[in-house]
Amino acid sequence: MKHYCYQTTGTCSREIQFDVENGKVYNVSFVGGCNGNLQGISKLVEGQSVEEVIKRLENIRCGFKSTSCPDQLANALKKI
Repeated sequence: MKHYCYQTTGTCSREIQFDVENGKVYNVSFVGGCNGNLQGISKLVEGQSVEEVIKRLENIRCGFKSTSCPDQLANALKKI
């Protein structure tokens, strides 16, 4: 299992930590942001493939922002 830390940009959360093993996402946690919503996202993506998480979360926007915490997770996964 490989652990990653990703510094977010344009969101209330500051960092996303997650693990990837055999192409699947585990142990996602956000530093900062809307705690309840981000815990929900973390639970929903647990055990999902990297590709599926990217497909579902990329390009989600938060209000007037050009990104969101879910979009930032997709970006982090694209970079690994």
